[in-house]
Amino acid sequence: MFIINCPYCGARDQTEFSCHGEAHIARPEETEKLTDEQWGDYIFFRQNPKGLHYERWVHSHGCRRWFNALRNTVTDEIFATYKVGEARPVLPEQNAGEAPS
Repeated sequence: MFIINCPYCGARDQTEFSCHGEAHIARPEETEKLTDEQWGDYIFFRQNPKGLHYERWVHSHGCRRWFNALRNTVTDEIFATYKVGEARPVLPEQNAGEAPS
C-alpha cells in the first residue's frame, strides 16, 4: 500500500481511492457525426504506457472528488496530484515542450 495526496483533503491511504484511467481526454465535438469506428476509438482506446502517465482518480471513500495524478505505472510512484482543470505538472527532467502521455 502507499499514500496518495488528495488535493482536497490531504494524504490518505490508497485503499480510499479508485483510478479511472487516462486523464485529459477530450470528448469529441459533434458526436452525432462520428462514424462507429471513430466513436469506438474514443470510447475504448487509451494509451497504456510503461512509465509516466496522467490518470484520473476519485477519492471514493473520502471527499468523493475527482482529481488527476501523474503516476509511474512501473513503480506506482505518484509524482503529483492536482485538481481537474489545473495545468499538468511538468517534472524538472522534462523539457518545456515535452510531456509524458
